[in-house]
Amino acid sequence: MEESIWYTIRVIDITYLRHFRIGPYAIFDVVVSYIGIYILAPILSRLAAKFSVRVSRTAWLWFTLPISVVFHVVFHQNTAFMQRLLRPDGYHIEAIVLLVMVYMGARGVHTSS
Repeated sequence: MEESIWYTIRVIDITYLRHFRIGPYAIFDVVVSYIGIYILAPILSRLAAKFSVRVSRTAWLWFTLPISVVFHVVFHQNTAFMQRLLRPDGYHIEAIVLLVMVYMGARGVHTSS
């Protein structure tokens, strides 16, 4: 009797995908965030255009990490980045990275007259 292909394919779950890391940061989470923003950027730009604001796709990509931080704060998600960012004793490099990313993203935002 022939085995079904469904029995031979290993099911990959999200914990396995989050297993691959650079330091304390899961590569999967970062990649999915950037792919998601890249796909949503045209829709987000059209929404911003309704308010006479032009935002480039590159700006949205720069805003990805700061947007992620806002969502993690709103939904009380405790990740390695959030722990390091909100820690009062050092690890200021994360805050500097966020500020640089906001600045670089803001350079791609223009108002329409």
